[in-house]
Amino acid sequence: MDGITKILYDMSAIALSPATAAFAIAAIGLNVHFGYTGLLNMGQAGFMLIGAYGFAISVMNGLPFWLSVLVAIAASLVFALILGIPTLKLRGDYLAIVTISAAEIIRMVGRSSVLNALTGGSNGITGNSYRDPFNSLSPFPDGQTTILWFTYDNTGVNGWWIRIVGWSLVAIFATFVWLLMRSPWGRVLRGVREDEDAVRSLGKNVFSFKLQSLALGGFLGAMGGVLYILPASLQPDSMGRSMTFFIWTALLLGGAATIFGPVLGSILFFALRIAVQGLAGLFIPSSIMNSQQTEQFSWIMVGVALMLLVIFRPQGVLGNKKELSFNA
Repeated sequence: MDGITKILYDMSAIALSPATAAFAIAAIGLNVHFGYTGLLNMGQAGFMLIGAYGFAISVMNGLPFWLSVLVAIAASLVFALILGIPTLKLRGDYLAIVTISAAEIIRMVGRSSVLNALTGGSNGITGNSYRDPFNSLSPFPDGQTTILWFTYDNTGVNGWWIRIVGWSLVAIFATFVWLLMRSPWGRVLRGVREDEDAVRSLGKNVFSFKLQSLALGGFLGAMGGVLYILPASLQPDSMGRSMTFFIWTALLLGGAATIFGPVLGSILFFALRIAVQGLAGLFIPSSIMNSQQTEQFSWIMVGVALMLLVIFRPQGVLGNKKELSFNA
């Protein structure tokens, strides 16, 4: 029974973690791309990495916290323009290939030994180099606080301050996207997703709306990247292809073209993986599967769950199947 209690505690703790909030923000951005506009962006991790580098390098060079955040946003918008202007006329799998390639270019450039002095190369950038300005903004006193069954430092690397900021940003961005998608601009995006030619016949510039969508989702991805590295270090390989696939899994799990689907999907993605790993460690003898193998097994089950989800419930937990009827 103690083992089950620990699994439940670990699931609730990971659901509240800053990494889950960062994934939720990035998934909200991907939802703008795919769920509302129909863009197959397979490089959302590239926007996260661009934002993370923009923020971390700016702080390291003496810029104030808020100005560093603006640099991260500006970097994501420039990346969206560079990526979108030549490629947004592509459709379907062609756009997917281009975006995943662009994200890989960002990762490989970041880990290049030529840029060791700027990006840290393959070793990345340590968290102590950029997180102090964020921690100094905390209004909480030193010490620990217990809420429910969670006890964390008020500030510090992995405390209440980063959690409150992270999930507040999730709520703000989800509300922002909800309001946008109820506006005429959001209705045009849905029209682009369903039938580009019909939108063009109404005199709308489809390319412009796609570019705006790419920039908005990229901005959200960059903010997710900044939040992701605040309690950790910046490792370029941690924001590679696999992270994009995980964000896609979270989005599809919760439901594309929904407001709370990306948030719910991110929570379920982490919590269910912890549950699988914990149950495997609890019931499978170590002689058959050690702790490292149970972690690998949990990722295998995530992949199996994604395949079953796409086959039997492609709209996800909260989604509407009609929303996914694209005319690509």
